[in-house]
Amino acid sequence: MATREWDASTYDSLPLPHVAWGQRVLDRMRLTGDERVLDAGCGTGRDGAALLERWPGVDLVGIDGSAQMIEQARTRLGDRAELHVADLTEPLPLTEPVDAVMSVAAFHWITDHDLLFAHLAAAMRPGARLTSDCGGQGQLAVMTAALVEVTGDGKFGTSFKGVDETRASLEGAGFEVEDVRLRPDPLRLEDPELMETYLATVNLGSHLEALPAEEHRPFVRAVREAMTEPVIDYVRLEIDATRR
Repeated sequence: MATREWDASTYDSLPLPHVAWGQRVLDRMRLTGDERVLDAGCGTGRDGAALLERWPGVDLVGIDGSAQMIEQARTRLGDRAELHVADLTEPLPLTEPVDAVMSVAAFHWITDHDLLFAHLAAAMRPGARLTSDCGGQGQLAVMTAALVEVTGDGKFGTSFKGVDETRASLEGAGFEVEDVRLRPDPLRLEDPELMETYLATVNLGSHLEALPAEEHRPFVRAVREAMTEPVIDYVRLEIDATRR
C-alpha cells in the first residue's frame, strides 16, 4: 500500500469531488441504522460524519494509514467513532466483525486488491455488504502524461483497476458481486493556483516526498503547465458486493 502522510487540514479545505463520491456511496449502502460499519480508508472522517448524520445509531469504526488523517477525524468525530491508524494490507485491528464496509477514494492506493479484499472479508460478518468508490482504470491520464513529460515516469503510487480484475479479486476473497462499474467524473480547475494546490495536496504527494521542500512548488507548476487541459480526469471504480 502507498501509505504516506497527508496535509489533512489543506485536504479538508479543498473543493473535493470526494464529497459527492461519498454521498453516492452512502446512497447505496442500504443500512437500517443500528449496524457496526467500517469506513476503510476513512481519511479526515468526512464520510463517517455524513454517515452518522443519516444513521446516528451506527457503531462506526474508521481505519486509515495516515496518522494526520486520523487526528483530523478524531477532531471531527470525537467519541462518535472508534478510530485506528492501520494498513489495509495487514489484518485489521478490530475486536469484532462488522455488518458493513464503506470506502471512498482509498482502494486505489493499494496495489494488491486480492490481499485488500481478503482482509476486509475476514473482518465482515457473512451477509455484510461492501460499498465503495475508488480510482479506476483510465483515471488521471492527463496528469500521467504530464508527469511523463516532466520526469520521464508516469508512476505515482496508485493502482487503477478495471472491472474484470476487480470482480475476480472480490470473488476470490469470498464476495458475491452485485455490481462493479467504471464511471468517468472529470474535475475542471481553471484557476492555476487552485490547480497547483490541489495537485500538491491530493495527487502528487508521493513525488513531493522524494524532493527537497524548495523544489515542491516548481515541480508542481511544471506538471500543471505540461497538462494538456486543466482537468483532473477522474474515473471512478464503484463496487457493490456481499460477504458470502
